[in-house]
Amino acid sequence: MFVKKLIPFAVAASFAMAGAAAFAKTEFVTIGTGGITGVYYPTGGAIAKIVNAKKDQYGVRASVESTGGSKFNINAIDSKDLDFGIAQADTQYMAYNGKGAWEGKPVKKLRAVFALAPEAVTFVAAEDANIKSVKDVIVPGKDFRDEKLKPADAPRILQDGRIDGFFYTVGHPNGNIKEATAGKRKVRIVPITEAEVASLLKEAPYYSMTEIPMDQYPDAVNAKDKVKTVGMLATLVTSADTPDDVVYAVTKEVMTNLDQFRKLHPALANLTAESMLQGLTAPIHPGALKYYKEAGLVK
Repeated sequence: MFVKKLIPFAVAASFAMAGAAAFAKTEFVTIGTGGITGVYYPTGGAIAKIVNAKKDQYGVRASVESTGGSKFNINAIDSKDLDFGIAQADTQYMAYNGKGAWEGKPVKKLRAVFALAPEAVTFVAAEDANIKSVKDVIVPGKDFRDEKLKPADAPRILQDGRIDGFFYTVGHPNGNIKEATAGKRKVRIVPITEAEVASLLKEAPYYSMTEIPMDQYPDAVNAKDKVKTVGMLATLVTSADTPDDVVYAVTKEVMTNLDQFRKLHPALANLTAESMLQGLTAPIHPGALKYYKEAGLVK
């Protein structure tokens, strides 16, 4: 009787140990994004969806956290509160090189994984303010007053008449820009020409000219125009401390399922494997580099 009771106990114990071992092998990672109305949050969700489809193969399970954006994500990665984060290319550059908010305190463990959608400096202005170029703000400097606003508040404050315009560096389409252009107060998206930012393009390696997809904002006064502006790439970053096999899994699954990834959000529609290696101003993580070499994307 004793032996008969021992056998099922031993079998049950072995299953429990196997289950515990499988659980121990699962690496849970969190991706820091941005506000839920922006592009970062759904982009992070798209990355997590692709990675989690192979969670049994790689033992990596990703989740997404809505955060304060680029600066918050980099600081949270540095403090080990996040594993990955989405950050603008300029913020990546500043953090790694100890400039701006990180003056004298470079985040030397910051590592690049891949680039994502372009982010455009988007100048939204009320039509009744008669602002049709950046010069219309710069030239009458005495009439210009700078206000610090949260992106989520800017559309409402513009529509209330308390401001005449706002700048927002963001990927498109964006919910805040849609809200701003869809109100009773008529609004245009103001172009920024290459000549107006020539010195910026020369000094900062992470900026380039881009175009805002105006078909996403049919209620804008100039919805049929081609609106040029300056922009940069959003990027996925991590820490040098993140295990190579985890970063390899994330990189490989996104890059090898690029057709599916592009369909998960309109801002990702024009991504290519080549464009995803641009704008990386921190060293590439060895796990990501391993995949890029395997795929022949880098030597």
